[in-house]
Amino acid sequence: MKNAMRAAVTLCAAAAAVSAHSQTRGPAAQYWIDLSTSNFSIPGMPEEGGAAGLLGGLMGGNSFGGSMGMGARGKVMDTELYVRAHPSGIEGTHAIPSAMNMGPSLLLVPNRPQPAERGTTTRDETPDRAEKPKGRILLYWGCGDSIRPGQPKVLDFAKQDYAEFAQFFSSHGGGSKGVQGRPGHSLWPNERDNKRVPDNASLEGEHAVSGNGVPPTLKFAVGPAYDFLPKVQLKTRGAPKDSVQVEWNGMQNAKGYFLHAQGAADGPGGAKDMIFWSSSEKPDNGWSLMTYQSPAQITKLLQQKVILQPTVVNCIVPKGIFDKAEGAMLNMIAYGNELNVSHPPRPEKAPANWQPDWTARVRIKSTGMAMLGMEDSREAQRGGNISPANESADNAAPASIQDVVPNPVKLLKGLFGN
Repeated sequence: MKNAMRAAVTLCAAAAAVSAHSQTRGPAAQYWIDLSTSNFSIPGMPEEGGAAGLLGGLMGGNSFGGSMGMGARGKVMDTELYVRAHPSGIEGTHAIPSAMNMGPSLLLVPNRPQPAERGTTTRDETPDRAEKPKGRILLYWGCGDSIRPGQPKVLDFAKQDYAEFAQFFSSHGGGSKGVQGRPGHSLWPNERDNKRVPDNASLEGEHAVSGNGVPPTLKFAVGPAYDFLPKVQLKTRGAPKDSVQVEWNGMQNAKGYFLHAQGAADGPGGAKDMIFWSSSEKPDNGWSLMTYQSPAQITKLLQQKVILQPTVVNCIVPKGIFDKAEGAMLNMIAYGNELNVSHPPRPEKAPANWQPDWTARVRIKSTGMAMLGMEDSREAQRGGNISPANESADNAAPASIQDVVPNPVKLLKGLFGN
């Protein structure tokens, strides 16, 4: 009897394990598409070439849009495929609509990062020789003519209060899961297929993903609401010592906007002050908001007045924030829709053990950058030339973009003594 009971318990446990595995094993395939549009509105600088590359480098640009979404200019698409039966990756194909103007398909290639080379650490690179951090971060927020009471929030690196650091760098942004370039996942673009997305590309139409282990039903349609967003066209008026008026083009499918500016100035004791401002009604350093946000997160951010409503097309940077700065860089993001599809389609009231054969997600954003306080012009945006009205010595374009663009990466490294 005991043996029979033991066998019954073992069989029940095995059945439960199989059942749990079937519920949690995940879809056979998952596909992500990230769409990004980037623009630089800097008078006197050409739209293509050196300026875009330099700014992308300043913002930590990479093949997935950069830390602030400014890694490339124009339209960018990144895709990523995960096949559960082949965790080391497969070569796949993404059949695209003719509206993409990129041929019939894209090649998906497994991401297999090369192991890092072993190096030696010199004595000067050891932590015990790191200098004590210096400088401060000054945080301002809100649109309007004047700085609001209670601002700025100040973070002094010399205090070494790590609890204060964590609170200061916390953000309302939540982000969402998309293309991350994970090892074993199949990516486009890649070293074998890295064609540029043309300016007239459109994602509208029928899509199909195929490959070993990919369900043959992984096909979906993309409508106009989930296409690339237009370029952000930023226009600024006013000098940094005064209030700066910022205007931009409204976008039909944008769900909200967020602006963030940063600059540097001399602080107490010869240290540098990093100055941050955002369009939020609440203090937020803005770093995690300059990327994709999920629809639920966007709704929450709108309710909290952290991001601007999609009907808003202007904002004023308050007077006196960047009056002593060496230069100020303005970034803006427009959040687009997010398309989520699966097969079979997710029921309205899906049970806890519901499991699709595959899922696909399309995320969309558009980002723009401008120098705060530099008058914009149509001529500058089109061809990189200053208009006749701006040809005076005071408004002449700088000899080099390095003369006006503060390097936030370098300055932050300086704060930490690196």
